[in-house]
Amino acid sequence: MEVLRIEAKDTYIIRHNVLRPNQTIDDCKFLNDEENNTFHLGGFIQGELISIASFYKEKNSGFDDEHQYRLRGMATLPHYRSRKAGSILIKEAELLLQSRKASVWWCNARTSASGYYQKLGLRVHGAIFEIDGIGPHVMMYKNL
Repeated sequence: MEVLRIEAKDTYIIRHNVLRPNQTIDDCKFLNDEENNTFHLGGFIQGELISIASFYKEKNSGFDDEHQYRLRGMATLPHYRSRKAGSILIKEAELLLQSRKASVWWCNARTSASGYYQKLGLRVHGAIFEIDGIGPHVMMYKNL
């Protein structure tokens, strides 16, 4: 799999199909998608975009670290999930985060994906909470 920087607009179809199929495509456009400190990664197999992850420079009050990034909209097309596409994207993202002097990255993970994130080295921070229209989540983080 080849990992490339992509534009926010390139993430919308996979965000919609995988993460928010019951919402509109406009609901897949996230605040700060176009900010200078935001970056989007795409995993490609034979030229096809099969996996995405977006990182935003966003401070969470639950952490004292000054340089934090938030992962949002991570998704892999279902028939490619056995190829470790997400793990490869995260490894590449962590290299970029370290070059940006980030000390922690965090996300609001769907509870159904929390085991996956734990395998990537993230830890749970706090209690389960509900995001309307999407379902139960838990905050997770990883120190770099």
